[in-house]
Amino acid sequence: MLNLLGLQAELVPVDFVAKEHKRDAFSALNPFGELPCFEDGELRLRDSQAILVYLATRYDAEHQWYSNDPCEQGLIQQWLSTGGGEVMNACAARLVKSLNYPLDLDKLHLGAHRVFKIMDAHLATREYLELGRPTIADIACFPYSALAWEGGIDISGYTHLVSWIERIKKLDRFIGMPGIS
Repeated sequence: MLNLLGLQAELVPVDFVAKEHKRDAFSALNPFGELPCFEDGELRLRDSQAILVYLATRYDAEHQWYSNDPCEQGLIQQWLSTGGGEVMNACAARLVKSLNYPLDLDKLHLGAHRVFKIMDAHLATREYLELGRPTIADIACFPYSALAWEGGIDISGYTHLVSWIERIKKLDRFIGMPGIS
């Protein structure tokens, strides 16, 4: 999101595998011991969706990424909740597959397929999740959808979802991340 808005930031790597985010130094920044943690001046935020809302309302003067219309905000907000909720099944499946977390992989796969089926049907009639343009709703749902394969989740049958992922990757100033090019 920072790059999509053309913002510069200092990124501080945190070793997730070594559970650096659970150590005292990180807990002083975020007592929940979760990633990400974001600072802008005196402000410190600890939740991806909160960070997205802040960045879009603070730095996007055109309100493209997060509308200032209450109805449009509601449409976006429901997908922010999905990105931090149901889509996280795919994230958790990645933890099982890559780091052997003791979670129920079958249940996570079922949850991920349920949300991807809903997203796929929703995207059958639109290019982006809401408002006919990319918003922070898309950014919230994108990473774990695009990385579902790392959790052993095949999304190839969700053709509208796959097309949406490709559209997001073609946005101006989009940058990849490990597993997403």
